[in-house]
Amino acid sequence: MAALGPASAFAQTSDAKFAAWLQGVRAEALRAGVDEGTLDATLNGIEQIPRVLELARNQPEFKMTFERYMELVVSNERVSRGRALLAENRVSIDRFAVPAGIPASVVVALWGIESNYGTRLGDFDVVPALATLVYNGFRAKFFREQLIATLKILSQGHVSLQAMKGSWAGAMGQCQFIPTSFIAYAADGDGDGRKDIWGNKTDVFASIVNYLRRVGWRPGLGWGEEVPAGTPAGQGTRIVRPAGAGGPTFLTTQNFRAILRWNQSDFFALAVGQLSDRIAA
Repeated sequence: MAALGPASAFAQTSDAKFAAWLQGVRAEALRAGVDEGTLDATLNGIEQIPRVLELARNQPEFKMTFERYMELVVSNERVSRGRALLAENRVSIDRFAVPAGIPASVVVALWGIESNYGTRLGDFDVVPALATLVYNGFRAKFFREQLIATLKILSQGHVSLQAMKGSWAGAMGQCQFIPTSFIAYAADGDGDGRKDIWGNKTDVFASIVNYLRRVGWRPGLGWGEEVPAGTPAGQGTRIVRPAGAGGPTFLTTQNFRAILRWNQSDFFALAVGQLSDRIAA
């Protein structure tokens, strides 16, 4: 079981209906193999987080231009910091990336975009954040799966309850995995028995590489490149025009599709590719 710390073992949740609903979560988690001690430490006395619902209900419509998105996400500062951190962590990254045929710069680019190189992990406690979403019917089936997965992660001892911070939607750690992705793809890079994507960079790099390898990254193939307008797509490639007909044109490969498995946004995948190229340059 996780080193869960002095949680409120006997505290009562103040909302009786929420407390009764949590008993159903507890029963489901027990059936899924989560131990009683973890459930006592994580579920007893937790409260809903109103801010999570505000953020869920008021997600801004995505209207940023591609040019502005790239300025923010692939900034000169992020490029220079990425180059420095790649040099600093090259041995650790290459240990996983080289056998998988994944450029170290792609690993660093994902790390940089997801958590600004491990400096922005999110500041929500993941269990009450997810419980708030499920209880209030916000994508309840999806987030209930995430909640049960979160309880499993704690039960397996990968992270302490206090350290398990994430976004309002439960994206966690330096690579911002949702809980079910953690269970599917997180890796124990240093062999200590824990997959600590919050505080252990070796595990972070191993997990990013494992994710890309498992979703079909092809060694020796680039992600794509900018090409003249009117360039046709060939076998296994796709043309992407993120800013419309008058903007840049990119010819993308299967490895671009692998990045899209991480986040289904062309803007995001292009940013990963461009940041990776600039870090490697």
